[in-house]
Amino acid sequence: MQELELIAALSNAFGPSGFEDDAVAVARSYAPEGFDLEEDSLRNLYIRRAGKDEDKPVVMLDAHSDEVGFMVQAIRPDGTLKFIPLGGWTASNIPAHRVKVRARDGRLHTGITGSKPPHFLTEAEKNKAPDIADMWIDVGASSPEEAREQYGIRPGAPVAPDVTFEYDADRDLMFGKAFDNRLGCAAVLSILRALSGESLAVNAVGAIAAQEEVGTRGASVTARRVKPQIAIVFEGAPADDRGTESWMIQTAVHKGPMLRHIDTRMITNPRFQRFALDLAEELGIPVQEAVRSGGSTDGAPIHLSEEGIPCIVIGFPVRYAHTHYGIASLEDFRNGVRLAAEIIRRLDAEIIAGF
Repeated sequence: MQELELIAALSNAFGPSGFEDDAVAVARSYAPEGFDLEEDSLRNLYIRRAGKDEDKPVVMLDAHSDEVGFMVQAIRPDGTLKFIPLGGWTASNIPAHRVKVRARDGRLHTGITGSKPPHFLTEAEKNKAPDIADMWIDVGASSPEEAREQYGIRPGAPVAPDVTFEYDADRDLMFGKAFDNRLGCAAVLSILRALSGESLAVNAVGAIAAQEEVGTRGASVTARRVKPQIAIVFEGAPADDRGTESWMIQTAVHKGPMLRHIDTRMITNPRFQRFALDLAEELGIPVQEAVRSGGSTDGAPIHLSEEGIPCIVIGFPVRYAHTHYGIASLEDFRNGVRLAAEIIRRLDAEIIAGF
């Protein structure tokens, strides 16, 4: 399996929150042979090695399959589409980009996120921050009837950025959409494949969760269903190496995966975190440590499930997360995959109990 092929296929897949079907289908197609695959009604995907030993502790490998996107709320009299955000967007990043709108019959229509041109703005409007309520999506329809009957678009239609993956091998830079968190999905699949033929003291179960961007909803279900004793969460973590003072940079591209100590909804288990950081140092794997005052991950519901689950987050730095485009490093991805695989190889019931 080629990592870039996997990442590209996942990145290019259409899959805003609640509509992850295409991304899940890609993940299924790249799952390692001999693994059992299951889905639930939320489109959470479970990947388990067949014939696992029930007596071994379960390590859940989490990533989320959804991307930030939009939903059509209504069709305007001129045929353009009024929309709402799915996930956290900064309004100023939305206008003048290509998107794909999924019609009732499954077709994907190209659209442009529009706003009032500068030529027609009043002085008051020019000095006002943009508002999503004043934007629209233009697919080319000229009336509500045309949008409904010829395009097949209805209220509730999902919308995602229209971006195609690229890789600059000379500079080790990946360009694409949905790196938050299709990079995590690729990591889960890569790790399970790498460990598939090994004898382990734990059962590694992949759980690719839906609807993380709208409140970590899918992971609330996966944690209850998998019932892990320990978990590793993979994320496309917002890079801070642009617009941040140098001494505060903790999630830079090309500096290795990031392990966060805290965010708004989880204080990372310090014993598991130290185990991971010490192992990275022992193996010479570059990592970064972050203390975050914003954001959250699937670790939030997972670490509070059952009777409390030791959990760490391995984040792949992504510049411009929660926009149409992201920039990330393949080597950062590889180092995160390598670290997680080595953690799993060393875990056993006694070590987990110590966390």
